[in-house]
Amino acid sequence: ERGPGAAFHMFVVMEDLLDKLKLLSYEEEALRRHNMRPLSRCSWPARRREGSEGEKPQGRKEGRHYFALPTNPGEQFFMFCTLAAWLITKAGRPFEQPQECDDPNAVISNVLSELRSFGRPVDFPPSKLKAGCGEQVCYVLDCLAEEALKHTGFSWKRPAYPTEELEEEEITEDDAELTLNKLEEDVAEEESDNEENYIDLNVLKAQTYRSDMNETSKQEEILQSTTDAAEWNLEVERVLPQLKVTVRTDNKDWRIHVDQMHQHKDGIDSSLKETRGYLDKLHNEISRTLEKINSREKYINNQLEHLIQEYRSAQALLSEAKEKYQEGSGGVIERTRVLSEITEVLEKVKQETEEKGSSMTDGAPLVKIKQALTKLKQETIQMDIQIGVMEHTLLQSKLKEKSNMTRDMHATMIPEAPVGAY
Repeated sequence: ERGPGAAFHMFVVMEDLLDKLKLLSYEEEALRRHNMRPLSRCSWPARRREGSEGEKPQGRKEGRHYFALPTNPGEQFFMFCTLAAWLITKAGRPFEQPQECDDPNAVISNVLSELRSFGRPVDFPPSKLKAGCGEQVCYVLDCLAEEALKHTGFSWKRPAYPTEELEEEEITEDDAELTLNKLEEDVAEEESDNEENYIDLNVLKAQTYRSDMNETSKQEEILQSTTDAAEWNLEVERVLPQLKVTVRTDNKDWRIHVDQMHQHKDGIDSSLKETRGYLDKLHNEISRTLEKINSREKYINNQLEHLIQEYRSAQALLSEAKEKYQEGSGGVIERTRVLSEITEVLEKVKQETEEKGSSMTDGAPLVKIKQALTKLKQETIQMDIQIGVMEHTLLQSKLKEKSNMTRDMHATMIPEAPVGAY
């Protein structure tokens, strides 16, 4: 399982990614070629913090989290595609630079296929990269940046820190005070001097013999002191300031922390004495209130026992009524469905009867028939007239022919009569 700091892991990956991009000179080779702004100035308006008027914009600081926080999805996705294509090309693989009009699904699938070809695992859906920000986007760009650095021959090394000469601090020492550091340095110098000197056994024996003789003589002298007590006190007062050892205060010293702990403990103890009384009083009041509530609750339960029994019986009756209602509602639903089917059939029958009745009571066909009959009558009358005219013309022609025939007959018969008379 992921720990509580997993939500902030992408910010760390994004900062490492920005450092790797700067090592690859992404501003000169990738962004300026496409007339794009660096990550430290993208999508971060020049704004001021709340409560401060003279501070500079925070774009560069927030730019280190460009792909970790959602600001402008379209711009972030196009920046992701551009950097991914440039890093793949930088890693030695040919990759076509995407355009704004390209299909985002196709671009994402191509980038992920190239990432898998480098041996990097991809255990997330491609749709996570459409937003242009998030943990998956930082992971893909970071992996591609590492492959580009490997291809360029870059290798990480330990940092080489410059040697700085420590300046000797001039400590003003007081003649009347002897610091602990000075005392330790003197002891160390004496020990180093003793180690550097060669030790001669004969000399050492002679020195020890002389020291023993001196000690015996001194012990004999001590048996009877000739020193004045007043002079001794004066000498002690004169030497006492020089024997005082002072330790410089350091905030990192454990003694100061111990003193602070004792001070805080004393403050806590004093505050606890004052607050303990208030807390005890509050505890007693709360306990009394709880006892009152329990007693009142018991009294109410005893007084309302019969009402509770009635309520339980009423609730049982209600549950039975609900079951009956559910059973009845099931039958009602079934009957309602049958009724709806019968109603549909009835509506169809009504519609058919209305259509037939409208067709039977409609007088339009009768009117059409009457109009057709009157038209036929008119046409028959015209035909009769035409027939009469034709008959008259035929009769006239027949009469004319007959008159012509009779005339011809008379014309041929008149000259033949005298011939017969002769």
